[in-house]
Amino acid sequence: VGICKQDMLQKKKNAVLVDGVILNGPITDSKAGEKFVEEACKIIMEEVIQKADDVTGKVCEWRAPETLKQILDLEMRDTGESHQKLLQLCQDVIQYSVKTSHPRFFNQLYAGIDYYSLVARFLTEALNPSVYTYEVSPVFLLVEEAVIKKMIEFIGWEEGDGIFNPGGSVSNMYAMNLARYKFCPEIKEKGLSGLPRLILFTSEESHYSMKKAASFLGIGTENVYFIKTDERGKMIPEELEKQVQRARKEGSAPFLVCATAGTTVLGAFDPLDKIADICEKHGLWLHVDASWGGSALISRKHCRLLHGIHRADSVAWNPHKMLLAGVQCCALLVKDNSGLLKKCYSAKAAYLFQQDKFYDVSYDTGDKSIQCSRRPDAFKFWLMWKALGTTGLEERVNRALALARYLVEEIKKREGFQLLLEPEYANICFWYIPPSLRKMEDGPEFWQKLHEVAPIIKERMMKKGSMMLGYQPHQGKVNFFRQVVISPHVSREDMDFLLDEIELLAKDL
Repeated sequence: VGICKQDMLQKKKNAVLVDGVILNGPITDSKAGEKFVEEACKIIMEEVIQKADDVTGKVCEWRAPETLKQILDLEMRDTGESHQKLLQLCQDVIQYSVKTSHPRFFNQLYAGIDYYSLVARFLTEALNPSVYTYEVSPVFLLVEEAVIKKMIEFIGWEEGDGIFNPGGSVSNMYAMNLARYKFCPEIKEKGLSGLPRLILFTSEESHYSMKKAASFLGIGTENVYFIKTDERGKMIPEELEKQVQRARKEGSAPFLVCATAGTTVLGAFDPLDKIADICEKHGLWLHVDASWGGSALISRKHCRLLHGIHRADSVAWNPHKMLLAGVQCCALLVKDNSGLLKKCYSAKAAYLFQQDKFYDVSYDTGDKSIQCSRRPDAFKFWLMWKALGTTGLEERVNRALALARYLVEEIKKREGFQLLLEPEYANICFWYIPPSLRKMEDGPEFWQKLHEVAPIIKERMMKKGSMMLGYQPHQGKVNFFRQVVISPHVSREDMDFLLDEIELLAKDL
């Protein structure tokens, strides 16, 4: 304490003041900060990481919004909180957040925890890099290049380009804009005026980001032609051909087809080869949204689901989903290797992308991004891949789909459970019909009552904290559950528990 007082007195004596602010020494109390980081990391280790596979814990400690606001004490004040108060806030955040690494979190198209990608995230958060130039991000730019090259190999292209960006929705927007730029390069300088009416085609089961991208880019949602799908949710190629012909007759300019490899709800894979034939015939850019299903490419057993993907011009693929690379980890991959990405997006900022640097400026890849600051998302995928190897990633995919197949067979055995369709991926869609409805005639009243079952069960499981499972209506079908298998922490016992728990939660309905 005496030494600290002496230091403070010495600083005051030698103080350099500007606008009344002492500029001597750092303002941050490094020792206190280091202590906080150390104790907070201990909490994370004990309360998140060590409990990741604990099925006895709750998936969610449910609280209503107004109650949670009071518990968390969200108000920001003029003076900072104490060290202990901040650690308690960390504890509270963990307690009342959804445990997406819990083996019984089945709610979204991501789940589980991968320890190697988690360490990679700790590293990048601590280093706080931005991936645009080699001079500020040498390691992470080289890592991104290596990962993109390997992903391109799995698609089946001999060469290509790509970039990691924040989400599959952004990847789809990138692709849409890139396809438009290839169709009419003058749009970059001249804008939308004078362009013909541009039309793009996607299936009625495609991700909602296609409409958002069309709106954002000024194409317009009315110019997205949604193609009919079959009973399994796959785009019907003959319907695509009809709609392309229709657009031509209307005097419009078709420029893009977006196929889906792994639809959000049903997990359907569009017939890529037949769609590619139509795109070649009409000179259309083929983009494949494989955000969800792209990871099947890693599996020699299941890569057939994406047969024909090598004929695509661009592909969106999210390793943060099936492969557990951690949200967010999303790549747009492009077959063109002539610098089309850079030509489309480059703004040539002289203060960032100087051409007279002392190293090879081709490594300054940030000018092909719509972002300036950009996270090193490829790094967590790279470190995980280095740790597990391709065979480890393949095993992860194969096991998830094997567990999905197990659950399907168990659903078929149990009274009251009814599949919507035989799945081809990790999405299992089914109804649970309570005993009170099982002898009821199939008709409007039956379906209306069944529509109310899933939301009640969902509320009960959330408040109990036993598991999280998504539900939705879809294409005229009343509410049904969509169970998704991803996490390697999930076991056969968890599949059995899921069905038992639904029966338990619904026994009085």
